Amino acid sequence: MSDYKVNEATIAKKEELVDVYAQKMTEAASIVVADSRGLSVDQDTQLRKQLREAGVEFKVVKNSVLRRAAEKAGLEGLSEAFSGPSAVAFSNEDVVAPAKVLADFAKDAENLEIKAGVIEGKVSSKEEIQAIASLPSRDGLLSMLLSVLQAPVRNVALAVKAVAEKEESAA
Repeated sequence: MSDYKVNEATIAKKEELVDVYAQKMTEAASIVVADSRGLSVDQDTQLRKQLREAGVEFKVVKNSVLRRAAEKAGLEGLSEAFSGPSAVAFSNEDVVAPAKVLADFAKDAENLEIKAGVIEGKVSSKEEIQAIASLPSRDGLLSMLLSVLQAPVRNVALAVKAVAEKEESAA
C-alpha cells in the first residue's frame, strides 16, 4: 500500500514538471535542444556561464518529461529531438541568443551537438538553428540599422559642408 502512495506522489511531481516545462516552451521566444554529454565539468561550467550571461536558461531534463511538455505546448515535432541525453536552452527575449551561444561553444567543444529547436513557436531543424546562430546578435542588428538610418543624414551634412566651403573659397 505504501508503494502506491510513493508512485502517486512521483506521478504528481512529474505532472507538475510537465506543466512547468510546457509553460516555458509556450512562453519562450526560442528553444534549442542539444546533446551535451561528454563535456568536461569545466566546459559545462563555461557553457552555463555564457548562457546565463546571454539571459538563457539551460536545463537537463528527462526526455519523457520534455516529450509530454512539448505535446502539451503544441510542439509535437520537437518530441523527435528528445532521444538520448537532452539539454534544453530557453530564451524569452533574444531569439538568437541560445542558438548563437550553443553553436559558438560547439565549435570548440566537439561533444556538444545541437539537435533541434523552436523559433517563435515554429519547430526548427538542426540546420535552421545553425543558420539562425550565424545571424548577428540583436545589438549587432540594431547597430547595422542605426548605421543605415544615419547614412542619408551624414551625406546631406557632407553636401551642405562642401557647398559652404565652395562658397567661402569663391568669396
